[in-house]
Formats: sequence, C-alpha cells, structure tokens
Amino acid sequence: MKAVRIGCAGWANEDWRGVLYPEGMPKREWLAAYARELSTVEVNSTFYRLPSEAAVKGWVEETPDAFSFAVKASRYITHVKRLLKPETYVERFLGSIEPLRAAGKLGAVLWQLPPSFKRDDERLDAALAVITARAPGRHCVEFRNQSWFTADVYDLLRARGAALVISDGPDLGLQARELTTDWTYLRMHRGARGRRGNYSAAELATWRRRIAAWRARAEVLVYFNNSREAFAIRNARTLAAGLR
Repeated sequence: MKAVRIGCAGWANEDWRGVLYPEGMPKREWLAAYARELSTVEVNSTFYRLPSEAAVKGWVEETPDAFSFAVKASRYITHVKRLLKPETYVERFLGSIEPLRAAGKLGAVLWQLPPSFKRDDERLDAALAVITARAPGRHCVEFRNQSWFTADVYDLLRARGAALVISDGPDLGLQARELTTDWTYLRMHRGARGRRGNYSAAELATWRRRIAAWRARAEVLVYFNNSREAFAIRNARTLAAGLR
C-alpha cells in the first residue's frame, strides 16, 4: 500500500484556536504546531501573491524534514494569462518557492484553472511541457470547467506526468475521479451532508474506502479546504484515524 498524506489548506485560521492551537499560542508558532500533527499543508496564499524568500525559508525551518508543502500556482499564470506563454512567468513563480524544492519539501504544485477557461488541449499541453521541463517534480491540474473532463485530456495529463486533481464539493458539478499518475491529489472543499460544509461521518467513510482502493497503485495527497469552525482539522483527524 502506498502512502497517504492528509492535511489542510493553510494553517493560519483563527477558528482553530482551542482545537489545534492552544489558547494564547502566538501565531508565529502555529505552523510548527500544525506540523506536529499533520504531515503536509496546501499553501493558497501563493495564488494571490508571491511569497518572500524569508517567508519560504521560515516554512522550511519551522517544519520537520519529512513535512511537505503543496503550493498553489500564481493566479497571474492560470487566471490572467490563462497559460499563454508560460515560459515568461513560470520562472519567477518557481523561483519564489525554490527554498522548498532545495529542502526536499515541495510536495506538489497545484495549477487551478478558472471556471471560464474552457478546454484547450493545445494550450494545456504547451504549458505543461514548459512547466515540467523547468520544474521536474509533481504537478497537478484542477479543472473548474466541465469541458475538460474527457478521456483525451486524461491521456494528455498522463503523457506529461501530471495528476488530475480530484475535487469534491456540492457546487462543483461533474468532477472525475481519474488517476493519471502514480500519485493523486484530492481537494476536499465542502461536505454535502454535514452542516455548513462539514463532512459527515458517512461521507468520510466513503472517501476512506476510495482512498484505500487508490493506495494499491497511487500515493494519495488529501487537503481539506473547509476551514471554518475548524471543520478541516476535525475532518482530517477523522479521515486519518480510519486509514492507519
């Protein structure tokens, strides 16, 4: 059975006080506290702005050697330029997270395309060619437009060694559960049956069964994005406990 890493989207959530972070713990200690319980985190702030070198080096220093970061690519590349001429912009983004790669803590780079970005195989293929050549490692693509969910696109991802992001949420429409590499990336946005986005016990049990089946052939990275009211932490703990 291959490994499963379970984490959350970010670690700086006020709602987690008293659940993950003791009352009174200063925010500068939160990442280290998070990393004592969970083995990976998805960084979404990089979608909005490039991090400083000092900040990224701090992430490296505050986490154990085996900890990994999944980093969301800049929206300028995916949403503004919409993958056009990626060679012009990718280097700057990758340079900003270089300390993670150098430390062996860059688990994956997430490329999320906007809902208005319809299927364009040629553009996606050209972008992935540049991205994977300049940054060997794990890359995954999250589609938000239904036109992308076809066998030809899955084959394109396989050819480029990129994972299809498996997203879950009641407002996302069709989301394929297709493995395109020997690892896969699962984004848990909102539960459908729990209150206010929380995942119910039955939903987590279903996902546990799916993950157990995927582990026979793929490493699984799981990130909970339902951060309000500490749902993400609680759901991550429940899912992890059932997979041990």
